Amino acid sequence: MGELNGKVAVVTGGGRGIGAAIAEALAAAGAAVVVTARGLSACEVVAARIREAGGTAQAVACDVSLPAEVESLVAAAREAYGPVDILVNNAGVIQPIGPLADCDAEDWLDNLRINLGGPFLMARAVLPSMVERGAGVLVNISSGAAHRPLEGWSAYCAGKAGLAMLTGSLHLEYGAKGVRVFGFGPGTVDTEMQVQIRASGINPVSRIPRAELAKVERPAAVVAWLCGEAAADLAGQELSIRDEELLKRAGL
Repeated sequence: MGELNGKVAVVTGGGRGIGAAIAEALAAAGAAVVVTARGLSACEVVAARIREAGGTAQAVACDVSLPAEVESLVAAAREAYGPVDILVNNAGVIQPIGPLADCDAEDWLDNLRINLGGPFLMARAVLPSMVERGAGVLVNISSGAAHRPLEGWSAYCAGKAGLAMLTGSLHLEYGAKGVRVFGFGPGTVDTEMQVQIRASGINPVSRIPRAELAKVERPAAVVAWLCGEAAADLAGQELSIRDEELLKRAGL
């Protein structure tokens, strides 16, 4: 039996990239996983892959920036498997990329609605049940952009900085009630977002060769470890895959 056997997990942005790898890692550890993103077909592929490997998963479409869709997602997870034990807030967008004055206003605000508003709505939807049961895990996928500005990424940096503060606030409000909250920066990983970043050529991150990008399985393994009891003492922290001690503890 895996360490997460009997747990119910929701992974946003789970149709591809890091989110898909996280969903598979959680399922491999024994969790029943709800894979969600705006595009249902990609999530269905991931869920089918999990089931073919012997795990438990289903796909549900959800735009995390819309309160009604978030509530429907959590209700669907509860109906399928039971109350949500683990939430991984992975859904995110990088656009718009460019100098702030050149950015479309709605695109800029949409970035924050997804990257910061989404985790708020998702956390709000699952927290009451977690508090009632005195247990739960929230992992917010963070970024180095939360802690340093990067040219052309004003919306992304602002959203991730806000997410880091949301992680800390959630820990203060719910840590004593049994809910463990983590921020985790996966580093520069070979995903579709990195394709968009490289195409922009606007800052040093965009010039990192693809050959130097990490594979998605590495950060996914850390997230799965964070969802277990062994990481309980790290709750409330912003963690990074560049932390060698963290990797050692996670068995990497």
